Amino acid sequence: MEPARASSGSSRRGVVIAVILVAVLGAAAYFTDGFGLASKPQTEAAASPAVVRHGEKLEVPANSPLRQRLTVAPVASQSVSGKMVLPGVVEADPARTAAVLTPLGGRLVELKVALGDRVAKGQVLAVIDSADLAQAFDDDEKAKDALDLTEKSLKRQEEQVKIGAASAKDLDQARSDNNQAVAEYRRTQAHLAVVGAAGQASGRLLAVKAPIDGSVTALSVAPGTMINDPTQALMTLSDLSTVWVTALVPETDIAAIAKDQAAEVDMAAYPGRKLEGKVAFVSDVLESDSRRDKVRIAFTNPDHLLKPNMFATVTLSAADRAMPVLPSSALLMNNDRVSVFVATAPWVFERRTIQPDLREGTTIPILSGLTAGEQVVVQGGILLND
Repeated sequence: MEPARASSGSSRRGVVIAVILVAVLGAAAYFTDGFGLASKPQTEAAASPAVVRHGEKLEVPANSPLRQRLTVAPVASQSVSGKMVLPGVVEADPARTAAVLTPLGGRLVELKVALGDRVAKGQVLAVIDSADLAQAFDDDEKAKDALDLTEKSLKRQEEQVKIGAASAKDLDQARSDNNQAVAEYRRTQAHLAVVGAAGQASGRLLAVKAPIDGSVTALSVAPGTMINDPTQALMTLSDLSTVWVTALVPETDIAAIAKDQAAEVDMAAYPGRKLEGKVAFVSDVLESDSRRDKVRIAFTNPDHLLKPNMFATVTLSAADRAMPVLPSSALLMNNDRVSVFVATAPWVFERRTIQPDLREGTTIPILSGLTAGEQVVVQGGILLND
């Protein structure tokens, strides 16, 4: 009985070994074609790519699925309205703006106006206790006393010469002394006039008066302030009876702007109210930071409704012109640049940076970068962009 059990065990081991051999041979057969498991991915990789890059150009192969999703059309030419809508701001006329300075140093003892007050020419704005003014009055008194003395001396010398008691040399000296005294007195009087103290009795208090009619648009001092620098402005006065609305024109549109051009202004503060005027000034210098040119339109402002720093929208009228246009779907935004894909050959494209005249609507005029007739991707360009 023992030999029979041994034979049966050997038979079972043979079956197991046979099964293992079959499995190994099957796996070997599966991998004999260079790892058959990779055959399916290799087939997928062998398919044509959607886009093939050739340097800066992108080619869409014949069997690429992108051909069904891209729309290419020629750049059209269209008559575009010459009206330009520009941002603007109200500004005070610099020719009607004055910085109020004090001609002498001292301590500000009284401030008679506040920021935003309207003042009249000659109105007292501030009072300064000034040792310099006291010195100017002293100099003037000394000059007046010296003048009186030299005048008396000159009269005596003239009388002495008549009776032969004095020489011509003494008379000449008296005349010279008197002339110098007259000159010095005129100087001290002129100095008092310049500092605004002409006709004022002697003292230390200097009244600072308004040089023009206007509004106090800036104030940089307070009572008790020591004024040591005569070039330091106490305040700024602006005559706002006439103001400027300043618009910023892009560099590409400067050629269409000229003096006396018609302009309409809409104020954010007064919806529905249009102001009509003409361009009074076109700057000869562009703003270095924005690459825009300043255009100013002057408006009378008797009621002071237009206030400096108000926002405005300026519409400038100009002749219509033919420009290349594209649907807005063709434009691709890349940071601060706008670009499109231009066809250089059938189904071969390159990116080109353009400058659009961005405005509301589905059609966008192109200021530079394209010409009418060029083939451009107008739909699906984002797929090439990715």
